[in-house]
Amino acid sequence: QVQLVESGGGLVQAGGSLRLSCAASERTFSRYTKGWFRQAPGKEREFVATISWSGGSTVYTNSVKGRFTISRDNAKNTVYLQMNSLKPEDTAVYYCAAGGLEGSRRKEDYDYWGQGTQVTVSS
Repeated sequence: QVQLVESGGGLVQAGGSLRLSCAASERTFSRYTKGWFRQAPGKEREFVATISWSGGSTVYTNSVKGRFTISRDNAKNTVYLQMNSLKPEDTAVYYCAAGGLEGSRRKEDYDYWGQGTQVTVSS
């Protein structure tokens, strides 16, 4: 069974950093576009960042540009989200996703999802 497993979440003070990881259970996932989404309590799940299968193309939502960096290591079947200068409004459950449409910000274009990891930023 294909799985995406996130790790690296936690509690951090505003201005701090965290690095999220998402490991895929199958090597074929290295050919998929990967994305990160987040969902705060009472809100819709929203797009954060995406990276093409080669790693050569990335897209970010405006609120995280310059603070977050998405990257991937296909040899390890892993995608990362480096989060710096964290703000309380970044508090959410962060989900890793895999899909086939490069550059997509739409949840509907991602076929596989992890269970999520909680990120809490205190003020």
